[in-house]
Amino acid sequence: MPKLIVINREGEETSVDADNGVSVMEAIRDNGFDELLALCGGCCSCATCHIFIDPAFADKMPAMSDDENDLLDSSDHRNETSRLSCQITVSDDLDGLKVTIAPED
Repeated sequence: MPKLIVINREGEETSVDADNGVSVMEAIRDNGFDELLALCGGCCSCATCHIFIDPAFADKMPAMSDDENDLLDSSDHRNETSRLSCQITVSDDLDGLKVTIAPED
């Protein structure tokens, strides 16, 4: 079972277990991080699951869709490591992935 390292908005780091096949958003939400709103439930239509990805994992990320890119453009906090956590599926390749929950827009 892969582990994710989640950094909340206060800078606190927590390691969580994540099942293969779920989205990073589901893994974060299901482990009690209420600050990750994920209002659309994971259908890539709201950007409230915005996270920053550890650059060391950039080559393991799926390609960003046009929809994800457009939604991230609406964030004041977008940077080069921004992704929507609903668009990343947990796999063994992502074991140890560190993500930071982006500030709320």
